[in-house]
Amino acid sequence: MISSRQLLTLIALTLMWGINWPMMKFSLRELSPMYFRALTMTAGAIFLYTWYRAQGLRMLPRGAEWRSVLAIGAPNMLGWHTASILGVKELASGRAAILGFTMPIWTVLISVLFLGERLTRRTAVAAVAVAIAIALLTSSEFTALSGRPLGIVWMEIAAVCWAVGTLLMRRATLTLPVETLTIWTMILASACLWLIALASEPWPSWQFTGPMWASLAYGAFINYGFAQTLWAGLARHLPPSTSAMSIMAIPLIGTLSATVIVGEWPHWQDYLAIVFVMAAIAAVLLPPRSRRATA
Repeated sequence: MISSRQLLTLIALTLMWGINWPMMKFSLRELSPMYFRALTMTAGAIFLYTWYRAQGLRMLPRGAEWRSVLAIGAPNMLGWHTASILGVKELASGRAAILGFTMPIWTVLISVLFLGERLTRRTAVAAVAVAIAIALLTSSEFTALSGRPLGIVWMEIAAVCWAVGTLLMRRATLTLPVETLTIWTMILASACLWLIALASEPWPSWQFTGPMWASLAYGAFINYGFAQTLWAGLARHLPPSTSAMSIMAIPLIGTLSATVIVGEWPHWQDYLAIVFVMAAIAAVLLPPRSRRATA
């Protein structure tokens, strides 16, 4: 069981990360994707560094710990955040969220294909459900006059990067605090993003509207800042089933909030795809009924 305080914190976290998807789409109206990621991630990393240093946490990796920072940060931070923002640029934000949160299924499939884990019936059901969800969204993108199927490719690359980073995190023997690991993966990824932005995109004017500045502040201090601190406090104590429910709710929040923030109205394919993705996540993350009954 989780406490009422943990439940309220989890609800707040789910709302923060769900609403972040249309907020990203809103920001891309006035700022190119790589500069958006570089700016918000840098500000978020500075916020987190200041926050955790004030709490007395060890902030500097030592010796071989840098290898963990680089190995985990490359797919989990740089890969996911680069590919996903390119996907958001091409797709409706709710649709991008649905595709991005196929990550848990990719995690299981990679484990089966490359790490020798056993293929279970639930894994097979999850894979079929995700395939149906992707087919639904792909069919809509190909038939829409303004559809851009490349966005689906970017989001699935992002999901695979996130899955690889998650597996590396699980298998790593960490001697530094997870918060320190997160901060330094953000610092190094943001440095790479600034280089990519300078090489591939024109220099912004930095003359934004008020709502745009508010959207950037949301990305920096809510998505990368407060949400990360809330998750760090919850992750060690949440039951896996509770974490799974939160993950399943984020694409739904993103899809519904997009109608208010950026005026995107979901199609029937989006709602049906959400159902299949939620079913797939439940299949791979929720414990079997017999295990829940004996817990």
